[in-house]
Amino acid sequence: MADYKQVNGIALAYMGDAIYEVYIRKHLLDEGMTKPTRLHHRATHYVSAKAQAMLIKKMEEQELLTPEEQEYFRRGRNAKSYTSAKNTSVVTYRISTGFEALFGYLYLSGQTKRLDELAAWCIKTVEAEGK
Repeated sequence: MADYKQVNGIALAYMGDAIYEVYIRKHLLDEGMTKPTRLHHRATHYVSAKAQAMLIKKMEEQELLTPEEQEYFRRGRNAKSYTSAKNTSVVTYRISTGFEALFGYLYLSGQTKRLDELAAWCIKTVEAEGK
């Protein structure tokens, strides 16, 4: 395994995207959802670039992130991506890449308790926004 400190922002986001998705999928199954179409549709409320950008904004407002976590968010946000944003602005896409890089960093650095905390906070926040 590569040292997470040496992993670039895009690769951290690649890992973080998968990790966050697992938290969301588990949450939806725990809620009793079982139909694949419904699961996929509902998951997009949590994992879309717009939702992730909103979550980062709220994390910043509430000063939820440590300085090191902020640094890994920025690493992902500022990374040069060769893929383009779908259904969203470039700025929103870059912020969501930073969000995913944060989750990738936490996972690769073995901070599972912190991952659990942030994922639970994200789920609660997205659900509060939807009401």
